[in-house]
Amino acid sequence: MIFVRLYTGSDGQSHFEDLPAASVFSRLMPATGLMFKNEPSPHILDWHPAPRRQYCVTLAGSVEIRTGDGASRTFQAGDVFLAEDLTGQGHVAVPSENWTRLFVTLD
Repeated sequence: MIFVRLYTGSDGQSHFEDLPAASVFSRLMPATGLMFKNEPSPHILDWHPAPRRQYCVTLAGSVEIRTGDGASRTFQAGDVFLAEDLTGQGHVAVPSENWTRLFVTLD
């Protein structure tokens, strides 16, 4: 299980930042909504910023997230990323066929 933050840097590119598990576990955090998704989303295959601040928890399958700075990370079941790259170029998501995820909206 990994925790990663995806954010927009001063260069307008999305970047990854590893988050320590201690910053996430056993903390009550406010959330405004939950959404489970398992259908394909063709728009995510192209560059896009996150639509809102949200955690994305991979429940099944996997997704490769690519950023404009050339970095790439693969998230599998149990992995979590905090999408905060709301501006700039954004990122590309390349999901496996059965990528099932839970979005936890923060704003």
